[in-house]
Order: sequence, then C-alpha cells, then structure tokens
Amino acid sequence: MIELLKRLFARGEPAISEAAPRDAAAIARLHAVSFRRGWSDGEFERLLLERNIVAHRATVGPALAGFILSRLAAGEAEILSVAVASARRGRGLARRLLDLHLRRLAGLGAQTVFLEVDEDNEPARRLYARAGFREVGRRSGYYPRGSALGPAQTATALVLRRDLT
Repeated sequence: MIELLKRLFARGEPAISEAAPRDAAAIARLHAVSFRRGWSDGEFERLLLERNIVAHRATVGPALAGFILSRLAAGEAEILSVAVASARRGRGLARRLLDLHLRRLAGLGAQTVFLEVDEDNEPARRLYARAGFREVGRRSGYYPRGSALGPAQTATALVLRRDLT
C-alpha cells in the first residue's frame, strides 16, 4: 500500500528538464490550446534545433505539463513562449519553470531578459511582476483578437525586462 501511494504522489509532482526536438509535437499541442495562434510541430522542432534556443519542459509521467522557450543572443535573452496545461495552472508550476529558466539563462551569460505579454493576461503579468520584470514599452495592436466573423480587434503587448546581473 505504501509503495502504491508513493507512486501516485510521485506522478503528481512535475519534473522539470531541458526540452529537446523530440518534444516539439507535445509542445505544439500545448501551445495551440494556450494561445490564439498556435505554432506548428515543425516550427517548434526548428526552434529546438537552434543552438541559441534554451527550452525547459515540465512533465508528469509521459505527459507534458508546461514549457518555457527563449532565444539567447549577445548577452540578452527573449522569452518566446511559456505555457502550462490548464489542469496544472494555479499550482506554481509556471513560477518553477520561470525560476529555473532564468537561472539557466544567467548561467549561459544572459544579463537581461525581455518578453512580451498581452496587457489583459493578468495571471502572466502577476507571474512576471513577482519574478522582477518591469514594463519598458508597449506595442499597440500587437495581438489579434476577435473572430473571423466579427470586426478585427487587437490587444496591446507590454514589453517587459528583467536584469539578471
């Protein structure tokens, strides 16, 4: 009975590790249900093959629970995407992914990290504020909104920055 309980609880805690090209399809599926415009398996595979891409994944057993992906260049990094499966949200997984990822970026020489976030995405904005990011710019009309049937609408992207040094 104790062994069964250990296995059940062990499956419930996400394990975080580096993502690889073999993870592209699972990452693309999670991205597609997390954002208005999902990226394809091929897009993720190409990104994950690039030498300047840093990516981490969180898994529970074989299932992908979340990921974070950045591009690193000349001492700066840009977080390209972060997503957590809806069943895992609100449990601190995004914070764990972000914390580990930022430490890895710093270890690789990044001094500054940038990202863009929809100004209406309150959970993401809280996550980034708690992690020390601050607004340094705005991009009006950056994110498309609405449906193909209705009038075109857009949302503003906030450009956030965090210094790692």
